[in-house]
Amino acid sequence: MRAERARSVPSRGDDFLARELPTYLDHLAVERGLAPASVAAYRADLTAFGTWLGRRRLGSRLSRTDLARYLREQRSRGLGSRSAARSLSAIRGFYAFAVAHLGHAEDPTAHLSTPRLGLALPKAISEAEVETLLEAPDTTSLLGIRDRAILELLYASGLRVSEIAGLARARIDLEARILRVSGKGGRERLVPFGKSAASWLTRYLDRVRPGFDRRGAAALFLSTRGAALTRQRLWQIIEGYGRKVGLRRRLTPHALRHSFATHLLEHGADLRALQMMLGHADISTTQIYTRISGSRLKGVYDRFHPRATRRKVAKKASDS
Repeated sequence: MRAERARSVPSRGDDFLARELPTYLDHLAVERGLAPASVAAYRADLTAFGTWLGRRRLGSRLSRTDLARYLREQRSRGLGSRSAARSLSAIRGFYAFAVAHLGHAEDPTAHLSTPRLGLALPKAISEAEVETLLEAPDTTSLLGIRDRAILELLYASGLRVSEIAGLARARIDLEARILRVSGKGGRERLVPFGKSAASWLTRYLDRVRPGFDRRGAAALFLSTRGAALTRQRLWQIIEGYGRKVGLRRRLTPHALRHSFATHLLEHGADLRALQMMLGHADISTTQIYTRISGSRLKGVYDRFHPRATRRKVAKKASDS
């Protein structure tokens, strides 16, 4: 394998990164099995870092201090803590690979601390806003029926946009109202959906999809040319309807996913059940998606805290 031949360290660190980046990206795609979107994110982060190295002309003198300076400069330009952590992860992975397989002498990322992550919650939209959004497509048209089915299913299931894009027609049980979803890490899960989504999916499958499908496509949602809708196109569709109904902030597929989780919790859903529906390996991830209103928290307290109950009992006794 080309990547395993020992090499001498070049004098210019940015030249080394640029030359060996394709080898590392091939390693991520082929040997580690990363998705194309993840490989593209690594490429973008490492290309930006290589550009910075070229301007600084650090070469083989690159140190942990230099890397910390790079991250500080990125943050000062508006890079969020999560993006900074992802950038460092990409750089760290590249140099670990370079030391192990490319004959690089030293890993400058060793012992460099990861930026602290804040609790960044995506914004949910209200139940009233969801209802307005679902009514936005023109369902007298074929595309409007398709788009209504997309919006209904996203809100009814809480799927990631990549999961909707990759969802096959064969993985939907309309009678049982269950989706068989392949999520992150190849983990498969069963996700229920409601009667409204089932009704619009049935309408789409009966009246629209047969006319779009010219080549026996496996994907559920198709373009007018019969191709599977991409993540990017689904994003554009959802964002466009958000603008159409005049939402105050930009609507994203993830906002619908978060709205699904938030509204379920506000109506009393169990956190463990929500974890399974969202496809989270760790419940702590599910907790990041939750946002319970103050009135609901107060209601839970009044219902379950023993002192709250005693106060109610005492009040009843004094009234008698």
